[in-house]
Amino acid sequence: MIGESWPLIGDLLGLGADSLALWQMALRSVMAYVVAIALVRLGEKRFLGQYAAVDAILGFTLGSLLGSAITGGAPYFETLFGGALAMVLMHWLFAVLSFHSDRIGDLVKGSKRLLVSDGDIQWDAMQRTHISEQDLRAIVRTSAQLAELKHVKEAHLERSGNISVIERERSPSVIEIKVQNGVQVVRLEMT
Repeated sequence: MIGESWPLIGDLLGLGADSLALWQMALRSVMAYVVAIALVRLGEKRFLGQYAAVDAILGFTLGSLLGSAITGGAPYFETLFGGALAMVLMHWLFAVLSFHSDRIGDLVKGSKRLLVSDGDIQWDAMQRTHISEQDLRAIVRTSAQLAELKHVKEAHLERSGNISVIERERSPSVIEIKVQNGVQVVRLEMT
């Protein structure tokens, strides 16, 4: 298509060639990189963050499509501007629909799961999400700096795959120290 209309571009990119020269592979890579930057800008960089599995899927698929275009495993321009652009536009459409509808968002991105409630492990959710008690305890220790689950008000497996931990409010310990011979009482609150 492009190679027939503009034979110089077809020759430079090795369109229709049985094998690619090193410099043709390099030129394809440079062009794919520029197109990838444009697609990332179009996709608003969402899939570069850790938001949901759908974002990672776009990243993997886009990488695969661009890789096929670079190595000559698929038609170059059709892959870049057909396949890759279609994937980014589909991702954008799902993001817009998810923004406007929680039901669609839950279908596309999943929903959060309550893993701990008032210090008690929610075993059904743990089993459904395949998170072990040891992994949960490690997350609570490392992310929330809490030694025990009894100090956790809630822990959720979020859409992103991260586990968020909300600490339970602690009642302060009160220590009263009475001094002899009519001297006042000293009261200390320790949290």
